[in-house]
Amino acid sequence: MTAVAADVASAEGQAALFAACPEPDILVNNNAGPPFRDFRQLTRAQMIDGVIANMVVAIELTQKVIDPMVQRKFGRIVNITSGSVKMPLAGLDLSSGARAGLTAFLAGIARAVAASNVTINFLLPGSFDTDRLRSNLEMNAKKQNVGVEQIRQARINTVPARRFGQAAEFGAACAFLCSARAGYITGQNLLIDGGAFPSAF
Repeated sequence: MTAVAADVASAEGQAALFAACPEPDILVNNNAGPPFRDFRQLTRAQMIDGVIANMVVAIELTQKVIDPMVQRKFGRIVNITSGSVKMPLAGLDLSSGARAGLTAFLAGIARAVAASNVTINFLLPGSFDTDRLRSNLEMNAKKQNVGVEQIRQARINTVPARRFGQAAEFGAACAFLCSARAGYITGQNLLIDGGAFPSAF
């Protein structure tokens, strides 16, 4: 395994990735989302950067890997988006919009390559115990002038599972979608949120 430190939003970063692994069988697209911000405060440049980071980059990487996957008759592409694609949150409008755009863009492509044993799916995390979640809790605690634990517990109470997700759980779901056993699953959005999204569909 070769580790590559690169900015995948840049042509140079993508070139470095494919120099290390020219024809991958598996592509997992993930990129940090924009910070919480009222949509009124977004500049045009920030909007463009957000769309590039959370939509365009994943499409560019998919363009580079998909034809070799089709030729080899095996490929797994998993896009990590967000539960906010299904249940948008104020303040995450740019992140939600760009990721929803990615989902729609790749949905038809997923069906076009399915017969070649190439799958494209989406993982939608809810509240996972990550640095990003912890920083958001701290920010909200400061805004409300209350303790972080109070904000943390209030957030946990919105999750039917009454806890935050763990990275290992998310990793296991991603690993399954990348496996040979998942060849009959494509174009799907797997919501992993402890039951927070209130719908049966």
